[in-house]
Amino acid sequence: MNKNYEASMAIQILPRLSQREDNVRVIDKVIENIKSKGLNMVVCPFETVIEGELNQILDILKESILIAEKEGAKDILTYIKIAYNPLGVMSIDEKVSKHNI
Repeated sequence: MNKNYEASMAIQILPRLSQREDNVRVIDKVIENIKSKGLNMVVCPFETVIEGELNQILDILKESILIAEKEGAKDILTYIKIAYNPLGVMSIDEKVSKHNI
């Protein structure tokens, strides 16, 4: 049975540093922070999807941008998609499990 989460967020942080390795290092730091929160999440090739309470995921959004800045990125593009419903949003598993073999 799936837990009901009131919000989900897809976040893509794109630090604009001159070296690809530096960009990957910054993105890895952001993902490491997201993982430390203990929320249900999945890392995808283009974005990371997080499920939880709206305030939790909005805090993670802000932290992610500030972590990228702290790691040396002064120019940061952030793309987000947020689904919110106080009664619960469709979970990651509900969305993709039928496609995973």
